[in-house]
Amino acid sequence: MRDGGVTGPAVIQRIEGGLIAVFSLVGTIVLAPDWWWIPLALFLVFDLSQLGYLRSPAAGAAWYNAIHTYAWAVVLAVVALVASSFTPALSLWSAIIAFAWAFHVGVDRALGYGLKLPDAFTHTHMGWIGKDRKTRA
Repeated sequence: MRDGGVTGPAVIQRIEGGLIAVFSLVGTIVLAPDWWWIPLALFLVFDLSQLGYLRSPAAGAAWYNAIHTYAWAVVLAVVALVASSFTPALSLWSAIIAFAWAFHVGVDRALGYGLKLPDAFTHTHMGWIGKDRKTRA
């Protein structure tokens, strides 16, 4: 099976991404019910990392991959936890942005958009996407 079937890594990552997106949205609602819309409002901000493709596919992939990782959401979550005892406002905003970041990456993974390979925007670690999916799979 090309994709590894129902239990293939890409399918597992899609399910995982969807669960992280849902958890992130629920986390935002629990933490700050009045700010539930922040992950949706910030959704496209993280895609500004695609501007690197104006330089080259390799530069675009590097910028895109640097932003489309859960690592930065985790760093912000740690900042939120550490700041909670001495700066509640910083803690709250760090957590909300961490949730928004994880929401974005989770939705991307759930839709099959993986980390980019340096040869083409449509070539990801989860396989080919877009118009190249059928021609190169």
